[in-house]
Amino acid sequence: MNLDTARVIHRRWITCMIVAGLGSALQAQSGTVAGELYAEPPTLISLGFEWSIQGDANRNATASVSYRKVGNTAWTPGPQLLRIGGERMNDGPIQYNTPHMFSGSIFELEPGTRYECRFVLTDPDGATGQTERTIAVSTRAEPMPSQGGNVYHVYPQGYQGTRQQPAFNGLLAAYFTGSSHSDNFNTFPARVQPGDTILVHAGIYKDNRFRYGGGLGTVGTGTYFLTQSGTAERPIVIKAAGDGEVIFDGDGCYNLFNVMAANYNYFEGLTIRNTGLAFQGGLKNITGSVGLTVKKSRFEDIGVGVHTDWSGSKDYYIADNVFIGKNDPKQLMGWTGRNWQPFIAEKGAPPLLSEYAVKVYGSGHVVAYNRVSGFHDGIDFATYGNPDGSPNPIRERLPVSVDFYGNDISNVDDNCLEADGGAHNIRIFRNRCFNMAHRALSVQPAFGGPVYFMRNVVYHAPEGGAAKFTSTSAGVLVYHNTLLAPVHLMLGAVSNQQYRNNLILGQAETPELFTVETFTNYSSSDYNGFRPNSGAEYSFAWISPPSGVMSDFPERAAQRAPGTAEATGRENRRYLTLAQYQAGAGQDQHSVLVDYDIFEKATAPGKDPRTLYDPADFNFSLRPGSAAVDAGVPMPGINDRYTGRAPDLGAYEIGQALPHYGPR
Repeated sequence: MNLDTARVIHRRWITCMIVAGLGSALQAQSGTVAGELYAEPPTLISLGFEWSIQGDANRNATASVSYRKVGNTAWTPGPQLLRIGGERMNDGPIQYNTPHMFSGSIFELEPGTRYECRFVLTDPDGATGQTERTIAVSTRAEPMPSQGGNVYHVYPQGYQGTRQQPAFNGLLAAYFTGSSHSDNFNTFPARVQPGDTILVHAGIYKDNRFRYGGGLGTVGTGTYFLTQSGTAERPIVIKAAGDGEVIFDGDGCYNLFNVMAANYNYFEGLTIRNTGLAFQGGLKNITGSVGLTVKKSRFEDIGVGVHTDWSGSKDYYIADNVFIGKNDPKQLMGWTGRNWQPFIAEKGAPPLLSEYAVKVYGSGHVVAYNRVSGFHDGIDFATYGNPDGSPNPIRERLPVSVDFYGNDISNVDDNCLEADGGAHNIRIFRNRCFNMAHRALSVQPAFGGPVYFMRNVVYHAPEGGAAKFTSTSAGVLVYHNTLLAPVHLMLGAVSNQQYRNNLILGQAETPELFTVETFTNYSSSDYNGFRPNSGAEYSFAWISPPSGVMSDFPERAAQRAPGTAEATGRENRRYLTLAQYQAGAGQDQHSVLVDYDIFEKATAPGKDPRTLYDPADFNFSLRPGSAAVDAGVPMPGINDRYTGRAPDLGAYEIGQALPHYGPR
């Protein structure tokens, strides 16, 4: 072999080694390496998980889930975890890149129960690390008063009847060792200890906060500053005694109950009125509480019901309450937008008198079975901004694992339910939204998801339709909802969004029925039922990166008018009919056309957006044999109990009991 031949062979060998190395590197990028599995703070009926990974550049790995009660032998399939990671939120102060992981939830579990949860990661390109994991996690029990603590009896000023002992005039005299309407108001140490109960007897508790030297102790501010902590097993309880209505009247104060320094305080059976903010639980970057419970209470003539936006807040339980805001109870009125302009021009935009019933931030919260009416927003997750510590979020301060379910919300002049500001496993399911002046379901932002919208009912959302998902959001899952309002998402592209088994019926104020804009070609939609509006220029639009491009994130989210997606590099595809949309966009291949006759009793909203509709006049159960019956796709852990050959579309399955909305 001469020298030239040897050199050629050597160069070829080096080339082969380089190609082989590149192939191995590419294989490693496409293959998946399993990392840490993390169980998020549990709620009463849901569990959330995050499983970090490396690799899977082609996003074809999957993570299956099964679970069982500890002690049982049979496993139940759970919902597959959502593959997230690489989605970019880049809009003003919102700056975040989603870490690569699988994340998801198990639903409809039993409170106070221990479960084994099994996860299996697979990848056609190969998976390494610990690819099968089993962990045991317990759901939380509903907060309840404990037994064996001290019991104190509170009566209103001027009470003349027989008193149960030990008895006190006013709440603060029992909570602390005394109360004073003088300079000494702040001198009394706490009396209550974990496990103690204060029974508040019937009457009106209204302090004269403007009178020095006389009153119940809420000097100047009119606020009950409650600073003593209980524990999860032994909360400090403030509860109606059961001998008549207990009314705390704030006399127009800004904040009536302040529990920012107190953990595991429990309130039940009270009427709270005439205050700007009923319960202050926490403030961003300052401090806040854990374990606040508010049950079976009534709120009226208030600005805000319950609030915390402290990232360390967790495990709130806000359930079975009635919140009544100050909006006009006789008509709906919006504050901006095309459909409201004639009415705004005539009388002006409505003032912001009652902002929201509940707003929370943190983890592990449950907001369930409340009735809300007359607010700007119904129930919200706080629009907080980047998670604390970003770009390396602090695990204990991540906004994760929160449940909103069973709520009945009506007559709000903006959004019914907001998931704004959450990171992973924000779960909004089995709620009823009637009469939303603007978009009913909101996500802006979501830091990777999943954010679940499941089995919600939306009726009459005249300005913008059923959903507001914006370009600072990723990981939005919309399953089994009955939306009698369009899904018109042109407020910015949303990454990694999925639609399955929904009913979406048009409302004339927004001619377009279903418009999705996304940064990612792994967003998808299928197995839905649509009713387009007549006379629309187009009914369907799918705005996404060009075919073959997995994702296309701009350097900065465009601040632009709706309908100008062409300028961003995404393709704006519009279609008049479902058939054209299926052929052109490749989405909703198994979706069907429906009309209002699929329901037992339902009609489209009328032309006057101010009309308030009563849920009692409607029945969104499906008629047997209609186009929506058996038209869905099975989804383990989501719709296992379907009764026909396939799941029904929408929120209600034939043969299953209807959900309960509002206080039980």
